[in-house]
Amino acid sequence: MADKDLVGKVIHYYDKIGVAVVKLEKALKVGDKVKFVHGENEFEQTIESMQLEHEQIEAGKKGQEVAIKVDKETKTGTEIHLE
Repeated sequence: MADKDLVGKVIHYYDKIGVAVVKLEKALKVGDKVKFVHGENEFEQTIESMQLEHEQIEAGKKGQEVAIKVDKETKTGTEIHLE
């Protein structure tokens, strides 16, 4: 997986609500297709919902920590790559 496609890394996962907190390395917006990669486990999804400090946002910028609704359980340290 190329680092140039790295969007960010999961720094926390809330299993009860299926939300991952992601520290962004580059911009990410609602509608982007991404791949979550952690060791042998990976899955793809389209970003449908993103929040910053409990406010719905359309795009996140480098350095921000955003909450993303995820389709599957993910772990801290999971990398997120643009598809």
